[in-house]
Amino acid sequence: MTIFLLVSLLLVFIILILIFTTCFCARRPKEHYRLCAKLPSMQRGYLTDLKFSLQLSTLKSKDVLPFFSKIFKHHGPLVHINVLGHSYVLLNDPDDIKALLSSPHHINKGPEYGMLKPWLNKGLLTSGSLKWQMRRKLLTYTFHFKILETYIPTFNKHAQCLTKKLENMASNNQRVSIYTHMTLCALDIVCDTIMGTELRSQEGKSIEYVKAINTVTDVMIKRIFKFWLWNESIFNLSQNGRNFNKSLKVLHTFTENVIKEKRAKHETVNCLETEELSFGKKRVESFLDLLIGISKQNPEKMTDSDIREEVDTFLFEGHDTSSTAMTMAFIQLGLHQDIQDNVREELYLIFGNSDREATMADLKSMTYLDRVIKETIRLYPSVPGVTRKLRQHLQIREYQIPPQSVVAVIPYLLHREEKHFPNPLTFDPDRFLPENSINRHPYAFIPFSAGPRNCIGQKFAMHQMKTIISTVIRKMKIETLGSQDDIKIGAQLILRPESLPDIKLTKIK
Repeated sequence: MTIFLLVSLLLVFIILILIFTTCFCARRPKEHYRLCAKLPSMQRGYLTDLKFSLQLSTLKSKDVLPFFSKIFKHHGPLVHINVLGHSYVLLNDPDDIKALLSSPHHINKGPEYGMLKPWLNKGLLTSGSLKWQMRRKLLTYTFHFKILETYIPTFNKHAQCLTKKLENMASNNQRVSIYTHMTLCALDIVCDTIMGTELRSQEGKSIEYVKAINTVTDVMIKRIFKFWLWNESIFNLSQNGRNFNKSLKVLHTFTENVIKEKRAKHETVNCLETEELSFGKKRVESFLDLLIGISKQNPEKMTDSDIREEVDTFLFEGHDTSSTAMTMAFIQLGLHQDIQDNVREELYLIFGNSDREATMADLKSMTYLDRVIKETIRLYPSVPGVTRKLRQHLQIREYQIPPQSVVAVIPYLLHREEKHFPNPLTFDPDRFLPENSINRHPYAFIPFSAGPRNCIGQKFAMHQMKTIISTVIRKMKIETLGSQDDIKIGAQLILRPESLPDIKLTKIK
């Protein structure tokens, strides 16, 4: 009886959704339909739209990218689709993508980012228009290279902690599932540099916080693909919603307490006066310290609530994305021993037999490792899809895409196009040699997005990944216990491994 009731309620809800989207579509100007009708499209009609929406919502995460790959193969690099009455346009040509991402007018994120707002509110990732422009201008300073240089000792500290853990496993001949270790290391680094707080998750500490952050990210991803959870009331009543809200309270309480403690400390010792913020006069301890300093200078533009949303934003963006990229880099190095040897040879030229930690100058000298990381994030970009909701018309070739359309770019598929990257499934760092990159379209490789709304933390991410990977490779040889076919990834809010081969670690004597 209960199952019958649930099925009946679901059917009623689907019918209501269909009625709502029909009414919603009816309110759109005829011009919208006229322009959409001229776009290459894979389906027409309400019932077809509903069938497509149901199909999309029932896909497993590992099937999402192959699903959209088939759409591009059948319909070309520009295709219009309807999802519950919402117009989406998919792009997969660099010239078309440039028209979207390079424009200062098309900077508002797609509707799925709205589901992040209970956690991130309207921080840099989710905000749009004037607020985003103002906030981006305020925060650009916080990622200046002289600020990033102060984070290198923190990167080294946590990289050394990770390496010692892996060395212990190597001594015991353990098979290692590397993803969990990368996630905890990245989380420790981000908490230390962003909040100035030692989470010590690699040491088994802060278990409740780590569990909460995993729950929140997992539930958000489920919600995006299951349209019946889009409604706030239904979501909050569901088990997913209850788990989400419970974990969210843990995360927000933690961040709020850290902000209060930091602000109290700053007020007590007066350690961030305006004149001390100039470069070279004082080492800034964390991103949060900088935000408190900005708040003192611009109290109307950076309240404690604003600080929390930016700290939460960079905590989310900073750990999950880099942990996936580092995991895939280690898996690929373990599959390609010749490339791993080349990395180790470069590191020997920089460090010799010393055990000293990496400096900013050392990281800049790691040109081959830089290419390895770029090739990794070509094949496995941490953010598999980017969307923009149009506020005005977007002209692409002979097509005019109307306002209120959502335009989507899928870097994972773009980076695997044969015409931009010959033999695209082959792992080849030399694709990124200057002579091999010079004629490549600048919008054919966009792991950090591109244009005015590109990733503000991309240099932070590259320095972090170089520090961790180089520290491990200097100490150990990595072997991947499987093949490329054993790598299964899923498209969620970020790219996540569904199934990976373990690795074997051997200490280098």
